[in-house]
Amino acid sequence: MPWCDDCSQFWNAPNVGPGGECPTCGKAIASAHKGVPWHFKLMLVALAVYMVYRIYWLAEWLPKHV
Repeated sequence: MPWCDDCSQFWNAPNVGPGGECPTCGKAIASAHKGVPWHFKLMLVALAVYMVYRIYWLAEWLPKHV
């Protein structure tokens, strides 16, 4: 929730201007959205590695048990 020091007021995200400025005084109070967090990308990579491991394990196990 962005805080404006000049106005001493919290602003909801929909009320903040398109550039992240305070609707009353125009001072920049919120940064632009920076994208996906690094830990989410790390989680996706870990999930992909795990799925490759499980598919490899299935490919090794299946011929022995069919």
